[in-house]
Amino acid sequence: MKIIQVTDLHLVTPGQILCGLDPLARLQACIADINRNHSDAELVIFTGDLSETGEKATYRALAVELLKLGPPARLMLGNHDDRNAFLDVFDGIRSEDGFVHGVEDTREGRLIMLDTLLPGRPEGRLDEARLHWLQQRLEEAMDRPVFLFAHHPPFPIHMPLLDRMGIIEADALYELLKQHGNVRHIFAGHAHRPIAGSWRGIPVSVLRGTNHQSALDFSPDRIAVTHEPPAYAVIFIDRSSVIAHFHDFLDQTASYR
Repeated sequence: MKIIQVTDLHLVTPGQILCGLDPLARLQACIADINRNHSDAELVIFTGDLSETGEKATYRALAVELLKLGPPARLMLGNHDDRNAFLDVFDGIRSEDGFVHGVEDTREGRLIMLDTLLPGRPEGRLDEARLHWLQQRLEEAMDRPVFLFAHHPPFPIHMPLLDRMGIIEADALYELLKQHGNVRHIFAGHAHRPIAGSWRGIPVSVLRGTNHQSALDFSPDRIAVTHEPPAYAVIFIDRSSVIAHFHDFLDQTASYR
């Protein structure tokens, strides 16, 4: 099974610039590259910060671009997003409890997509209602493999400023995942860095956004924006492995012989 992960679009009003770059043009290039090279993907998951401002105009622009995307898409929210504005544009996504979370059952297991948005704050939240929702989805999965997608990493990446913006209830999240016992990977965004490792025995990964990136800086009180290449992840999942390739989709230097 092939899945594409795209994260941190940070769309602004079409025609405007963010961090010296055009987020909409970057998204357009990303979608064109996915269509050109991965039209066989079963799903494209956008793991949050779809918008920089949370304005409806940014979500309307996203809706237009998604019409051009070949594979089906699932949208998640990050700390820059506005849940109400998003749901006004994508009104068919609303769940019964008002959050933007969901599941996708595949032949390789269950994909669970969390809504970790805490309005007005950079941190992620999994309050009692969302943890209860997750517990139910894990129980439904029974002993099947589970793959978790969240905008905010629940694990430390050892970049102090970014670690202070993770999921507040990380310990409670881990307890639920441990009870299920078959969570094979956690995919996250938010950090704008290519990161891979494990958290309490669970494999994890993070990737760059489609616009600006975070500098690799382990200082306790600063973080800088960079123009490192944007990327998306090409994820292969089967019974024995989870493999994620981070693809710099603007790189045109390949020379085939």
